[in-house]
Parts: sequence; C-alpha cells; structure tokens
Amino acid sequence: MRILRFFITRIFLKRWILVLGMILLLLLANYLTFTTARSIISTYQGYQEIETLNQEGTIIANLDPDSETNTDKINIDETKKVYEYLNNNYTYALQVDGFVTSLDNEHDMEVSVNYINEEAYKINQLRLSQGNHLTFNYKMNEEKIPVLVGAGLAKTHPVGSTIEITDPVTQQLVNLTVQGVLKKNTYRSNFYAPNSKNYFNFSIFLPVNEEFIQNAGLDLHVNGLMDIALLDSTKEKAMNLKEHIYENVGLEFNFFNQQENFDYFEEYYVYSLKIVCTITFILLLIMVCLAIWNTLISIRLMIKDFTINLLVGLSYSKLRAIFYSYFGILFSINLVILFAITAFNRYGFWLRKDSIFATYGIFGLISMDWIAFLIVLFIDIIIGFTIVELTLKKIKRIPISVGVLN
Repeated sequence: MRILRFFITRIFLKRWILVLGMILLLLLANYLTFTTARSIISTYQGYQEIETLNQEGTIIANLDPDSETNTDKINIDETKKVYEYLNNNYTYALQVDGFVTSLDNEHDMEVSVNYINEEAYKINQLRLSQGNHLTFNYKMNEEKIPVLVGAGLAKTHPVGSTIEITDPVTQQLVNLTVQGVLKKNTYRSNFYAPNSKNYFNFSIFLPVNEEFIQNAGLDLHVNGLMDIALLDSTKEKAMNLKEHIYENVGLEFNFFNQQENFDYFEEYYVYSLKIVCTITFILLLIMVCLAIWNTLISIRLMIKDFTINLLVGLSYSKLRAIFYSYFGILFSINLVILFAITAFNRYGFWLRKDSIFATYGIFGLISMDWIAFLIVLFIDIIIGFTIVELTLKKIKRIPISVGVLN
C-alpha cells in the first residue's frame, strides 16, 4: 500500500494537470461510447418491435414535409368522410398517443390517453402484468369502456376500478373500467426513428372502434392519419387513399413500406454513428498516448526513487499490479461519474413530470443503460490493458543501474 501511495503521489500525479486532462478525455470518450451503445441497443429493440410491420402489403402514411399544411381549414365532416372511406375499403391499424388528461396518481404525473384500434392492438402485442386484454365491441354511452393503464397508475387505479374523465378527443364525460395493467416500461418505437421511444408507465390505452372514431373530434381524426398503417394493401390502393385525403382534407401524405422507412433512417443514422465513433476513437487514442507519455516522463524525472524501489525488492510483476490498480481507480472514478450522470438524467424525467420518458429500474436505469455500461466497462478494460502493457514495455527499455544514484 505504501509503494502504491508513492507511485500515485510522486509519479502518476507528478503532473496533475495532465492527469486531469486524461480523466476528462476518458470521461468524454466513455460518455460518447455509452450514448452510442445505448442508441444502438434502442435501435435494435425498435427494429424488433416494428418488424411486424415490415412485410409485404403493409404501407404506412406520413405527412409530406414539403407540403403546405393548414389544419385550421379542415372540417370534421371532411375527415369523417375519409374514415368512412377507410372503413369501407381498407384494413388499417390506428394508434394515436399523447392526449393529456387530468387523473390522480401517486406520483402526480400528467397522464396521456392513447387511442388504439383492434388491428393496431394485434400488431403491438402489448404485454400485461395483470388483468385481461382489451375488447373492442363496446357501445358508447351504454356501457363502461374497458381500458389498460400503465404500471405507474396501477396502485391508484387497479384492475376492476372505474375511472371517470372528460375524454380529450370527444369532450364527453366517459366511464372507463380498468381491464388490465401494462408491464413496467412498456414502450412504442417511432416508425421513422426506431431508436426513439415513448414509455407508457403513465398512460391509459383506450380501444377505439368505428363508432368511437365517428364521435371523436378533429384532433384524433387528423393525428390518426399521420401514422396510419394500411394492412394487406398495395401501392396502388395507397395512392387512391392519398388522392382521397387530399381532395377532402387538403393534406398531402406519403405512403412508404416499413423497409423504406428503415432505409431512410439508416442513411443519416449510420453516418452519425461513423462520426461519433471516429471522434471517440481519436479521444481514446489521445488519452492512451497522454497516459503513457505522462507516466514515462514522471518516471524519468523520479528515476532515482524508482531505482531505489527496484533495488529494495520492487519487481516488474509488482509494478504491473501497481499500474493496474492505479488505472483501475481512475477508470472506476469515470464510471461512477458516468453512472451518476445517467441516473440523474433518468431521475430528472420524474422531477420534471415528463411521463413519456419516466422509467422504472434500479436507480432509475433500465436494461439498455446497464448493457451500455457493460460495453463501456469492457472497452475500458481493453484500454487499461493497452496502457499498462505498453507503458511497462517502454519502462523496461529505460536503462536503470546503481549509477543513477550518484
């Protein structure tokens, strides 16, 4: 322990500014590695989730970004015609998220009502921690509407309880009955950016049928068209719908299959990954060179003390253990800082009551966070091994003899 303290205080920290710079470079490289790894994991999860849509006959709508959009001129009678046309000629999946409502819960989070039709429900395959799945054959104003709630609402609104709210899209007072509870951290990935997710811990999933859609307001009608997925369809039929929407509503939509959405996403995503990976590699290379150079220069400056330690029994195997201990400490400090930053960011969503990103987990971290940490740890081990072995190889070339004591 005494010899370790000597090396840390007299050799490794001889130029503490360089050491601080090395720590900062490592922290930045670790952070970039962590965020990149987590993004790749999130993308992989998104691809797995959306893969059910990546099949022949499934075509997804999205608003043409180059078109002029004026939703103020849209009339609800016109959107009803569009949905009548959809119901008569197409099989489609509809899911609209994010209509906020006021509902008591133990965390005082804002609650979003998400609307989903039967086809979208079959595709999403939402997993439940308790209760039963949704049914869609209810009659409005005649019976309670069955709903699913997120895990964050389960304590205040358990299975079998009744929720009375003013529905955000019909503006009517509705009675809902909780039929099931979603598993913790249930999410939905974006069709066009699979690495992006919304979490449903504080959401209500309300089933919609044709009757509900006809009674819904303009917001649901317009937002429902934005990501509507045509099933068992063709490009020709999609173009017919595109023309029908434009003629009635004045909105211009594009229709792509999911593979085309993936291809568009990968164009800019892979390019971004290459840039981040290049920057990270350069930072790590500079950090490795700086660590080796700083250690060697410090040893040369303290060559007498270093020689004395070698003469009184310090072996190169013990020196290797000292080096690994020192860099293990430095790398551990960086990992603790990275962990604290990540945990604070996760906890920040709870503090800001940002329900679509609030997640449950150990210290607020979820599986993708822990996997990304393991990847960072693995890379750090490789870096530490490289620094120590290269440094020792250089040290062995330094001529050391009793003569340096004169």
